[in-house]
Amino acid sequence: MVGGGPGVSLQDDDVESAGLGRQPVTAFVGRALKGPLHRPVPVRSFAEFERIFGGLWQPSTLSYALEQFFACGGSRALVVRVANGARAPTVSLPAGPAALRLAGVHPGSREYLRASVDYDGITECDGTFNLVLQRVRAAGSERVEDQEIFRRMSLAPEADRFVTEVLSRSQLARVVPPLPAQRPDRSGPGAGGFGVGYVGSNPDGDDGGPITDYDVIGSATDATGLFALGAEPFDFLCIPPLSREQDVGLGTLLVAARLCRERHALLLVDPPGSWESPQQVIEAMRKWPFRSDHAVMYYPRLRALDRLRGRLETFACGAAAAGLLSRAEESRPVGAAEEELVLRTGLTPAAEVSLAQRARLALAGINTLVTSRSGAPPLSARTLAAGGSGSPDWKFLTARRLALRIAASVERGTRWMLFEQNSPATWARGRSLVDAYLARLADEGAFVGESPEERYFVVCDERINHAQAIAEGSVNLLFGIAPRRAGEFDTWLVTHQPAASRARPVSVNRLATRPPTPVAAEATLRH
Repeated sequence: MVGGGPGVSLQDDDVESAGLGRQPVTAFVGRALKGPLHRPVPVRSFAEFERIFGGLWQPSTLSYALEQFFACGGSRALVVRVANGARAPTVSLPAGPAALRLAGVHPGSREYLRASVDYDGITECDGTFNLVLQRVRAAGSERVEDQEIFRRMSLAPEADRFVTEVLSRSQLARVVPPLPAQRPDRSGPGAGGFGVGYVGSNPDGDDGGPITDYDVIGSATDATGLFALGAEPFDFLCIPPLSREQDVGLGTLLVAARLCRERHALLLVDPPGSWESPQQVIEAMRKWPFRSDHAVMYYPRLRALDRLRGRLETFACGAAAAGLLSRAEESRPVGAAEEELVLRTGLTPAAEVSLAQRARLALAGINTLVTSRSGAPPLSARTLAAGGSGSPDWKFLTARRLALRIAASVERGTRWMLFEQNSPATWARGRSLVDAYLARLADEGAFVGESPEERYFVVCDERINHAQAIAEGSVNLLFGIAPRRAGEFDTWLVTHQPAASRARPVSVNRLATRPPTPVAAEATLRH
């Protein structure tokens, strides 16, 4: 299955119904106790997060965010761990009077490694050795979480199995120069003289200091921080506060929103910790410097039990909102009426918000989390484009989310066109595939209008695939959907090029989207 939108998903040769829609993926970036650094790791439960990243840790707002995300119904997370000055533990393997020193790949004081050396299967004295590396749950534990075995390694740089080169591909450790003059000694027997003996890691791993916006943003060149997400698909992005006292900075929000724009995703923005009352929020939003139709904010912050401290604490609410949104998107049919996001048991709002205040917050682009249904008609959820300029449709969360999922599905599901002959036959097949996809969505109630022409359109012919585009190796497909008003389309131009594929919002002459005529379709960027 390629891509996926609400209700149905595109495939190379077919369009299949996927029931109520695929499970949304929420990406998280933040500090954790242990685990891979700057690498997106899929996590399906909080127990899995505990196993890989160490579970709850007071300096880690990420750990509490994941706990609340899964408690509120989230089912698929993509976690990127970042750190500030953290250091991995080392292992010192005796080698005569010196030692072969290894350093862990993953930093942290709770990373526990151990290693064993043997000469099994090595009959000649050629200086080679076998190495077993293990990552264990705790110091002295026999619970092995990861293991790697390397055979017939050598300390000689010219050797085929040069230890430094071989371990450069390890997921557990690297060689720390200088190398000893002789191969490491064979490890002795285990405790009590039985089994295999191991050398445990030294207690020199370090967790580093509190993370900063620079750590979260990272580097595009080095694929760190936010840029570590690479090409992994995700639907929501959540960046918990840097610490319990430090909010995420404006620079991080701007980079994250740009990333979400490129990936057809939505950023969950936590309200600043200083926004204690609804009136403060309403006044602060008048000067709030961050607006985006690829971002959404919920209010207020939450009160929940901190299991480590044994008392109620106040937490940012973005992760809980992401879990509730994911759950709602999985279970709500396409086109169904919006419902309020009701908090799960154990989470309570940190501030009271009246119905009148909820309406005023919504006009400013802020949605309210509640503990029960109010009985009044639910307010349409907003993006952070509300209260600013931009497309009126994109100020509403449901319509925006629908458009983004469809754009991602069409872009991913038509990438095959780039590898076919750039000809009318390929255009016709792509147009037919997308038309069938949108027709099924229309049947499920995703769009407004009496006739197909009022609900959606698809263009893929010589009007947008002109001679210059073909010469450049580009394939273009144009489509539009009417999520709120019949005949008023959100329009997207999908472009496949050898370097990359992308879908971007455009404005078009509506007459040019009808069957081919002498009128040329002229698309211009909306943003």
